[in-house]
Amino acid sequence: MAKTNGETENTTINLISQGTEITGDIKSNGDIRIDGSLTGNLSTKGKVVIGPTGKVKGEVTCRNSEVSGSIEGKISVGQLLNLKASSKIQGDIVTYKLAIEPGARFTGTCKMSESDDNAGSNNSNGNERPPEKR
Repeated sequence: MAKTNGETENTTINLISQGTEITGDIKSNGDIRIDGSLTGNLSTKGKVVIGPTGKVKGEVTCRNSEVSGSIEGKISVGQLLNLKASSKIQGDIVTYKLAIEPGARFTGTCKMSESDDNAGSNNSNGNERPPEKR
């Protein structure tokens, strides 16, 4: 199916293999899988997969995410965040949909956004609900 809004579909998968350590921020339009270690912020318009050996120390912003490894920092997901049984998150979560397997560990706060693709947008102080549509 062709995209009509001028947006090209990106099927590129970036892989950070086990044993690889990266320090610095990463920005991408494609999907990213991390089995190594990242110290820095990660921002992508695609999906982020943190494998069982993957570790991220920093802020993660993406469209979808599946976490089996560990994250120390805030994660903002526009659509679905899937926490596998082996996942460990120390930090805040902002997402539209959340799936948590038994055994997953999470320490922090969780905010469910009102609509998809609004994760990470902070247009209120967190204590107010948006006005109701009439």
